Amino acid sequence: MAKITEGRGRRNAKLASLPLGMAGRAVAGGAKRLAGKDKDEVQAELLEKTAQQLFSVLGELKGGAMKIGQALSIYEAAIPEEFGEPFREALTKLQAEAPPMPAKKVHQVLDQQLGTKWRERFREFNDEAVASASIGQVHKGVWSDGREVAIKVQYPGADHALRADLKTLSRLSGVLQKLSPGTDVKTMMDELIARTEDELDYVSEANYQRQFAKAFDGDPDFCVPKIVASAPKVVVSEWVTGTPLSKIISEGTQEQRDNAAFKMALFEYSSPARCGLLHGDPHPGNFQLLEDGRFAVLDFGAVGLYPDGLPEYIGKVFRLARDDDYDALRDELVASNFIQPGFEDRVSTEDLVAFFAPYVDPLKVDSFHFTRRWLQKITYASTDVNGDVYKTSRYLNTPKEYVMALRVMAGCAGIAAQLDATVHYQDIMREWIPGYADE
Repeated sequence: MAKITEGRGRRNAKLASLPLGMAGRAVAGGAKRLAGKDKDEVQAELLEKTAQQLFSVLGELKGGAMKIGQALSIYEAAIPEEFGEPFREALTKLQAEAPPMPAKKVHQVLDQQLGTKWRERFREFNDEAVASASIGQVHKGVWSDGREVAIKVQYPGADHALRADLKTLSRLSGVLQKLSPGTDVKTMMDELIARTEDELDYVSEANYQRQFAKAFDGDPDFCVPKIVASAPKVVVSEWVTGTPLSKIISEGTQEQRDNAAFKMALFEYSSPARCGLLHGDPHPGNFQLLEDGRFAVLDFGAVGLYPDGLPEYIGKVFRLARDDDYDALRDELVASNFIQPGFEDRVSTEDLVAFFAPYVDPLKVDSFHFTRRWLQKITYASTDVNGDVYKTSRYLNTPKEYVMALRVMAGCAGIAAQLDATVHYQDIMREWIPGYADE
């Protein structure tokens, strides 16, 4: 297992191996084709090997590298079926799997964070991690009062590794863009870098989770585990047992898929109004379906602060696009710098119709069937360098204050496509997105 505290040069070399490895395999693939091997067979072999390397490098490094992989995983439905299966499997693994930290290291962190008598606070503590993620891993235990608890322990050196990885990965955004077409990788990484400190501070995470748990306490549809104890690098919360969303994606019934997609969107869209916060990490590893039908939400390291609820502007933009009022929409986008200053004359109303129309398809009907094909069609249009949509995108910009909200919305749509779910989005939008229902 690669140590998260290993030297920066070694970590950077591993990250650099991603594009180098891809280039080497491309050369080897060309040689095989010259030798007469079937083109499709060579392509499949190259993709599988590249995907294996992607998981190996990002998973072992943890830190920012794995976090990028997790963030990309929610868009795996955008990868065409004939090319995407190897990447899909590798990225899905990154949602909840990574090589675990040895028990000795875990005990050292707990000694430092909870005191050397931390064992007296637990009736039981399982040294074997039940889940590993980007900057920490989770253990199961029993608290002194008999409650089953989840103990999240941050990897030693995760703070330095995360900052270094994100800095290095920002220079590889072009390569990562190719692995996840249709994703604004640069904006995503800029946002991740900006929120690094929040995610490293487990005390802040615990406080956010307390606010969510209070707001959703007793809710018949949702479960947010309550915080039991917290320290800068350890969080102890109530244990929940359910079916992971990733398993519903792969094995769930259609009813379970539809229900999961609806509840995920409902939680994400309603939380700013209910507690002034937005859960900013909607990937399948952070959701479970409990036996009583409630939707459990985990991991509150990435949170957007919206004390007055979501900005009314977001709802207004979606409403104008939904109603095909693109003249008014263009005026709004110019006024708010969504169209970059100085490029207003290069974006026509017709350009905006071509750009936005596919994205607002779910808002044209009471319920919408999210499919991989729908998402792949949007992806192709947005990444075709010779197409009008791609050319228009060069003149658009997402102001910083809207990045997280729009990324969460895109994440919900991406996971709904993975679920192949039919969702009543209109009901959620009208009730919880300010400015959307106004006429």
